[in-house]
Amino acid sequence: MTQAAEMLRTYPGDLAGVDRKALAACIDECFTCAQACTACADACLSEQMIAELVKCVRTCLDCADICDTTGRVLSRHTGYDANLTRTMIQACLTACQACGDECERHASMHEHCRVCAEECRRCERACRDLLATLG
Repeated sequence: MTQAAEMLRTYPGDLAGVDRKALAACIDECFTCAQACTACADACLSEQMIAELVKCVRTCLDCADICDTTGRVLSRHTGYDANLTRTMIQACLTACQACGDECERHASMHEHCRVCAEECRRCERACRDLLATLG
C-alpha cells in the first residue's frame, strides 16, 4: 500500500464517492512525475548542447510544478471543491501531455528524456482515470 493509499484509508470523513484507488494512484503519479521532471530538467542543464533543450527544461519545470501542486490539492479532502479539483487534474493532464511530447522529441539522444516522457504518460493516464471517476 502506498503512502497516499494509507492516508486515504485513515481519512475520517466521507470522500463523496471518490474512487480511493484512482485518487491514490493519481496522487502517487503526480509526485513521481514532479520528481522525474525536476530531475530531467536538471539533467538537460548538464548536456553539452543545452541550447537545443531550453524548451524541454522549461516544459519539465512547468510540469513538475503543476504535478506537485495537483498532488497536494488531491491530498486535501476537507471542504472539497469538485470544480477546482477537476480543473487541477485537467491542468496536470495537459502539462503531462506537453512535457511527454517535448521529452519524446529528445528521447533518442537523452535517456533522461525517455524516462521522463514515460513517467509523464503514466501521470497523464492516472489523471484521465481519476477524471473519469469524478463524472
